[in-house]
Amino acid sequence: MIDWLAAGFSDGRIPLLIFVLVLFEAALLVLLWRHRGVGIAPRAILGNLASGAFLMLAVAAALREAPWWSVAALLSLSLIAHLFDLALRWRG
Repeated sequence: MIDWLAAGFSDGRIPLLIFVLVLFEAALLVLLWRHRGVGIAPRAILGNLASGAFLMLAVAAALREAPWWSVAALLSLSLIAHLFDLALRWRG
């Protein structure tokens, strides 16, 4: 029963699925905020979602045995998104 799960991780499909879910989450949060005025302001959450999305892409790339520099680039983009998120949230 868990063969599909093992296969999904070994070839990077599950991290890519998580990445797509993060994109849907971001789109839904932005739509709720803009059209109904409810939820979390996009500015407050998009840096966090971007950081997680880049991490999922890095995991998928590593599982697919992509070149080291592409994994490093995705991890660097995740760090930049994380630092951007921290800068937006920093107080004092």
